[in-house]
Amino acid sequence: MSSIQPVRGTHDLIGEDHRRFTHVVETARRIVSLYGFDEWATPIFEDTRVFSRSLGDTSDVVSKEMYTFEDRGGESLTLRPEGTAAICRALVTNGLTQSLPQKVFYAGPMFRYERPQKGRYRQFHQIGAELLGAAEPLADAEVIAMGRDVLRALGIENETVLELNTLGDTASRDAWRTALIAHFSAHRADLSADSQARLERNPLRILDSKDENDRRLVADAPTIAQFLTPEAREFWDDLRRTLDLMGVRFRENPGIVRGLDYYGHTAFEFVTTRLGAQGTVLAGGRYDGLVAEMGGPKTPAIGWAGGIERLSMLLDSTPAEPRPVAIIPMGADAQGAAITVLQGLRAAGIRAETSYRGNMKRRLERANRMKATHAILIGSDEIARGVVQAKDLDSGQQTEVPMDNVAAFLLPGTPGKA
Repeated sequence: MSSIQPVRGTHDLIGEDHRRFTHVVETARRIVSLYGFDEWATPIFEDTRVFSRSLGDTSDVVSKEMYTFEDRGGESLTLRPEGTAAICRALVTNGLTQSLPQKVFYAGPMFRYERPQKGRYRQFHQIGAELLGAAEPLADAEVIAMGRDVLRALGIENETVLELNTLGDTASRDAWRTALIAHFSAHRADLSADSQARLERNPLRILDSKDENDRRLVADAPTIAQFLTPEAREFWDDLRRTLDLMGVRFRENPGIVRGLDYYGHTAFEFVTTRLGAQGTVLAGGRYDGLVAEMGGPKTPAIGWAGGIERLSMLLDSTPAEPRPVAIIPMGADAQGAAITVLQGLRAAGIRAETSYRGNMKRRLERANRMKATHAILIGSDEIARGVVQAKDLDSGQQTEVPMDNVAAFLLPGTPGKA
């Protein structure tokens, strides 16, 4: 009988893969805390309306990719395909719209039924940050700078380029939408079936199309720059000035868009060429109407999300795991003393291990295989004298150490340490 394999589009995180994963999350957690962000955790499944409202029924995620099911009570539930909508829902249902701004960080699994490929999974993981309740360009710049700082702390800032665009305010987008409808309507017959369906309902979605014919038409489509109101242009200019002051380098890209009405002003992506087609590693934008979609008041907000798997793939290395210390009892009579020393080292914050069986030679061989720094040898003679033999496995030097002083001997910087 063949072994059961992981479900297609999922993967196990073991050994180095998990170390990379953890390093991304812990690094992001440390950086966002410097900006005053607190961590929230929401359920991995929600009322389907949380996502159908927030993502729009014309989006590929809602129409083709969501894992939606009916529970035994007849409720329609969906495994979360992204994190922002759930954070906005949590803001409303926990009565926090009166305590703004809220700075939120999250990390966890997301689920989309899409074609698995390098850097793209059906269960994937994201880190994300949302600043809820701030409408100023400074908020946008700060959130973008924080994303840059996460990439910098991971050592991959130079592997990415920040691409930036403005979506303007409502009046800007309305004028732009009218121009897009006119442009694409003149070429309706050349549009893909999906884009023809989107033309009347949400023409901005056409700008995201991957169809080759659609892409040619998009290249000639009007951009929002010529439709910006004075207020929207002032916001855009202020954002770019502030990013310059923060030392955040960016490249303007009018092709970055968001299709739903509650998105406005800032849209951005950190992209890389190292991952092929899956080049976006961290992206976000301003979404001033999403909280209202969840039943709350209209609340300005800006945020980003980053794919942990993709970020992990860019890492050259992760911090080395601390090397352990091996505790080796020499004979059954030494087992009790060995356990006492073992637990004492762990209580002192030192990684310590022992073998469960085998003679001294085999236990030393195992200590070398696991790259232990020291072997702590304990026999009946040592017990009688209240000492242990600490063997440095790098130099071979052996030192007699009082049994109650092993942790102090092993800790870095301790006088007398071999």
